[in-house]
Amino acid sequence: MVADDFTHVTTWIFDLDNTLYPPSAGLFAQIEPRMTAWVAKELGVDTQEANRLRDTYWKDYGTTLSGLMKLHGTDPAPYLTYVHDIDFTVLARDAELHAAITALPGRKIVYTNGSEPYAQRVLDARGLAGIFDAVYGIEHADFHPKPMAEAFDTVVRRDGIDTGKAAMFEDDPRNLEVPHALGMKTVHVSPIEARAIAPHIHHHTDDLAPFLRQFSR
Repeated sequence: MVADDFTHVTTWIFDLDNTLYPPSAGLFAQIEPRMTAWVAKELGVDTQEANRLRDTYWKDYGTTLSGLMKLHGTDPAPYLTYVHDIDFTVLARDAELHAAITALPGRKIVYTNGSEPYAQRVLDARGLAGIFDAVYGIEHADFHPKPMAEAFDTVVRRDGIDTGKAAMFEDDPRNLEVPHALGMKTVHVSPIEARAIAPHIHHHTDDLAPFLRQFSR
């Protein structure tokens, strides 16, 4: 049974975007144009080039912000404030997910490549505020982004996580490689058609709440 794989887990780590809310909510449809607009303005390029650079930085550096910081010295604070200035009313409260996470045995953590203030607004809109023991944004990883090992190492040290007793839930399969190497159980959260099959992914789910209910004890 799947639950047998998690009997040792005492720390549950959740990505935020497209993990604690469904991709159908469309938050990135709001965020991505703002990221493109920032790149275009800061670098003095047109929208097409800004989109190309944004995608390149995401692939090469983990996030658009990381590429901007490394190559152009971008100040992360105003960037994060601008790109996350979106409409959160598109998110629905999820009492079932609230109950499933609350019932998990042990410590519950959110770890996102977004900022912590942004994460708190998402959690509030989803009805998940106050149920996590810690919420870590990219600022808590010294602006190292997932999937970089430095990012995970920084957050693991900050929180004192025993990685051999942790599980990581993520929508981006590349962000599960380091957790797997650190000894965590890894769960790819995605629609069925987007599932990634790889040695560093232990389990998949397209519906987080019922998957988590298996581990209540």
